[in-house]
Amino acid sequence: MKTPRLPIALQQAVMRSLRHFLQLAQQKLERHFEEPTLVYQQRGTAAGTAWLEQWQIRLNPVLLLENQQAFIDEVVPHELAHLLVWKTFGRVPPHGKEWKWMMEDVLGVPARRTHQFAITSVRSNTFPYRCRCQQHQLTVRRHNRVVRGESEYRCVHCGTLLQPGEYAAD
Repeated sequence: MKTPRLPIALQQAVMRSLRHFLQLAQQKLERHFEEPTLVYQQRGTAAGTAWLEQWQIRLNPVLLLENQQAFIDEVVPHELAHLLVWKTFGRVPPHGKEWKWMMEDVLGVPARRTHQFAITSVRSNTFPYRCRCQQHQLTVRRHNRVVRGESEYRCVHCGTLLQPGEYAAD
């Protein structure tokens, strides 16, 4: 899937949001943080990721286009909070008490771990697999690992090995 071109006004709105939340953090924490790099290369169903060592936020351009204001209000501070937590506390659980504190008390945003955006436009093909009790959908990556003999997957409910194919209910 080709990465969509983002309107410059949308990119500017994302940057304004980032700078707003960064300034808020700097005031409340009374310390300076460099502005992170924004990259619009996140793929798949993730709205964004924070790359700690690179001091970089990667955003999903498709989900940004489809959910502009909610994305700006929620995803940008969510990923920034990961970076700020890393600079402030070091390596801690990604959505632990430090991140929750950073989101709610410092940035003033509800601490939600996952987005609620529709993902049909970014979801990749899946492959049907079956076990004893149900049908499963494996991603292309997991399917290819099975085909190459690199991985095998088991059902978390019945524990049987997943097999390619449709599930036939009794």
